Amino acid sequence: MAQTLRFGMVIGIRPEKLDEYQALHADDHPGVRDLLAAAHMRNFSIYLQQFPDGKHYLFGYFEYDGDDYDADMARLAAEPRNQQWLATCGPMQIPFPGEPTWQQMQRVYYQA
Repeated sequence: MAQTLRFGMVIGIRPEKLDEYQALHADDHPGVRDLLAAAHMRNFSIYLQQFPDGKHYLFGYFEYDGDDYDADMARLAAEPRNQQWLATCGPMQIPFPGEPTWQQMQRVYYQA
């Protein structure tokens, strides 16, 4: 039986790419939403915040409700359309030092 897993993640965003990134993720842009849903990823949300030092960060959240997270993520990673999406968005982002992409965050609290 599947249990819901919750994930939070963070990454920097290049300030000159803010408008383009937001347009790609607009509610009316199809992006890869269908691929995320097929991988049992729900409530996928991305938030943007500029910090007092002037840097911008993206904070992402999603829930996974499938039975085999590793297999679903492997299938998603193998999808050509997802690979293209990541190749488009990746250069807009600024990973944390030592990370290739989004940094997973530690969950501190959750209330259902």
